Amino acid sequence: MTLVLLVRKMKTRRKKYHDRLYLIEELSCRYGGWSGLRKFHFLRRRYLWMLVVGGSKCVKRSMDIIVSVVVLLLLLPLLVFVAVLIKLTDGGPVFFSQTRIGKWGREFSVYKFRSMVCQADKQVEDVVAMSHHLDSISYKIKNDPRITWVGQLIRKSSIDELPQLVNVLKGEMSLVGPRPHVFREVVQYTLADRRRLDVTPGITCIWQISGRADIPFAEQLQLDVNYIDSQSFLTDIKILLKTVPAVLSAKGAY
Repeated sequence: MTLVLLVRKMKTRRKKYHDRLYLIEELSCRYGGWSGLRKFHFLRRRYLWMLVVGGSKCVKRSMDIIVSVVVLLLLLPLLVFVAVLIKLTDGGPVFFSQTRIGKWGREFSVYKFRSMVCQADKQVEDVVAMSHHLDSISYKIKNDPRITWVGQLIRKSSIDELPQLVNVLKGEMSLVGPRPHVFREVVQYTLADRRRLDVTPGITCIWQISGRADIPFAEQLQLDVNYIDSQSFLTDIKILLKTVPAVLSAKGAY
């Protein structure tokens, strides 16, 4: 009787052993082999890509902060001087803020030195009616009579845009990226143009160094989309370096 029980136990153990081998083989076939390797390599590439994208965003943001702080500190005397000139011109506010559309369609206030007379927005319809050199979408007017003499100087040199470095420090803008548009301009976007809203807007961009306001609105949008398709850290550096001679030439600045 004892011998029979012993034989049964041995058979049971052998069956469990074979079942365990079978289970291991099944798991190996299902999750191992080439299929498993492909899954592993796919996940590895995916996480590596996430690291690359995250790293590039970190580098871009770090550059934005460092450059903005350095420029603000270096140009602080100039900024104070311009602020005093604007205040002495007509006693109005030094800064001008306007609601723009940023990343993912979020609204934010963009800052500039005021370059026009006070309450210039109320005069826009009269000026538009008189102007023969108007961009009908962005309302860019050559020889705009609302611009003060100080405003003409700071617009030609793009000094009026320097307060936007504060927007960069707040994370609302970047040094390089598509210029933020107002709602009136955003509603003119095509489906392809809406890709501009997938990235953080910038102070300077590809069309800013290629003619600025002289470039038609539709072409500006296309250049921005092209930048988004090929953007990289090196591209941003090139645009920043080319911005300096573009500003000095004052081409398309009005």
